[in-house]
Amino acid sequence: MPPNPPGPEHSPKAQGCGDAPVLDADALSRLHALDPDGSRGFFKQLLTAYEASLTRHLARLAPSDVGSVEFRVAAEVAHTLKSSSASIGALVFSAACARLERAGKVGNSDDFVPALAAVRAEGDRVVVAVRDMLQI
Repeated sequence: MPPNPPGPEHSPKAQGCGDAPVLDADALSRLHALDPDGSRGFFKQLLTAYEASLTRHLARLAPSDVGSVEFRVAAEVAHTLKSSSASIGALVFSAACARLERAGKVGNSDDFVPALAAVRAEGDRVVVAVRDMLQI
């Protein structure tokens, strides 16, 4: 892994989302600053743990029939991913999780279906971006 996280010009970008970064460069820099020379492997360990958690939780939202995803389960998954995603700089994804959490708690299918679709799509982009950073 390179000694520094990518700068804004190299931040992982969301496909089809213009110039919106999937992972915020400032957030990544703050995390990297906790182990600037990489000797403790903190940055890589953090991203590895996040990627494993993200993949596991997104699988709970993956049934092809949206109707089979329970509101309560989706709200729990979204709540779990919201803060950790914000802390690693997946800000668009964190906001999508917040919308899904609200829709799942209320049980409003009109809001739930598009919120679930947004979490699935942005979640997939975050997985790719994190894996790219980890060079998996």
